[in-house]
Amino acid sequence: MTGGDESVTVGILGFHDSRETKALSNAVEALGHEAYWLHEEVIGIDVSSDGVRLEPDVDVVVNRLLLSKSTTPLEDLSIASCYAAVRPVLNDPRNVLFAVHKHATAATLAAAGVPIPHTYLATGDAKLNEERSTFGTPVVYKTAIGTNGGGTWLVDHDRHLSASVDDRRAFVQEYLSEADDHRDLRVYVVDDEIVGAMYRYAPAGDWRTNVALGGDVEDATDDLSQQAAGAALRATRALGLDYAGVDLIEAPGGWVVLEVNPTAGFRGLFRATGRSPAAAIARLAIERAGGSVTEADVERLTHELDGTPPEDAPSSVRDDRVPVVGYTERVTVTGLSGSKVVLAHIDTAADTTRIDPALAREVGTEPPSVLSDEATPRVDIVVELAGDRRTVTAVVDEDTETDTPLRIGRDVLRDYYVDVRRRVSTESGT
Repeated sequence: MTGGDESVTVGILGFHDSRETKALSNAVEALGHEAYWLHEEVIGIDVSSDGVRLEPDVDVVVNRLLLSKSTTPLEDLSIASCYAAVRPVLNDPRNVLFAVHKHATAATLAAAGVPIPHTYLATGDAKLNEERSTFGTPVVYKTAIGTNGGGTWLVDHDRHLSASVDDRRAFVQEYLSEADDHRDLRVYVVDDEIVGAMYRYAPAGDWRTNVALGGDVEDATDDLSQQAAGAALRATRALGLDYAGVDLIEAPGGWVVLEVNPTAGFRGLFRATGRSPAAAIARLAIERAGGSVTEADVERLTHELDGTPPEDAPSSVRDDRVPVVGYTERVTVTGLSGSKVVLAHIDTAADTTRIDPALAREVGTEPPSVLSDEATPRVDIVVELAGDRRTVTAVVDEDTETDTPLRIGRDVLRDYYVDVRRRVSTESGT
């Protein structure tokens, strides 16, 4: 470990290409210290009776593992745990384990006296459906691990629910409909201080407010009530997190905490407030390792969000390599009631993914009757495309062609290269 005015080395642990990981690395460098992107191409951990040797060696680690996007979340978290055995890790993987599981988060917050909505998880279908009748109608149905607004449904009482969706536990949560314009509040906390806050508004035809789903944002930093700020800070402390994005919604008795995200994104907050948490997180990591920074530099960098790929980025990022899909692809679509293999049209002209209403009904993702918005409703589906499984928010569109009941748009295709010469035959399946 280093100390005083010496340079420290900060490892940014992340296996996904995200602007936040790049921004953190660039912020560390801009503050006069050294950053390493700890990705799958470079990590080596040697353990023997002589101790633990890290490759590359770092003084402190910022944990940016997006576990909810990983197919092996526990294995990924174990990598962070190896680092935590010998180096400070922000956020500590033991605390992330609770925070990444939404129902475990709710249990931890409730035990600490933090206000939350009523939730219920059962490991069997019968028990879950029996209890959910006490929640009123409609009810929010969530996978315990989800991201970017995915894995969340608003369902009527006549919908049979499963205790798991796509091999992940699911639970029910009371629907708080009092919020005007489907609005919630995101508060970003770093080192027990609030960096910024924003209101998030659901896009037309949806009830969810996640920025990744296309919702609008508005600066709420100066409008933040003492009760909301206190709840966000208490939630972060209760989970033992160094930094987090805390989501709250206004209920009749005041603001309640919906979720706490240990790897929340920066872009929506920066768009709403002009402030990024990257510099504050970088400062905390540097100081945790014994280094120092100037307050003026931190304040200056707070108003920047530099997503330029650093020189040590993974080769796929440096080379801009992306998986290839064809003009049509055979995909597996999963909803609340099951899965179906369908032929999908890869539509580079469409902004959003669209699903035929009949297919939505068949896999159990039709929108609830409570939504009276005239805009076309949206539903969550799990799509397996080119070997990658992801939650997709699709617009229900009656004009979708029957032979390709799923049209995958640019909301998904930004992660792929499309070869229009490659097609899947409807007859042969090849």
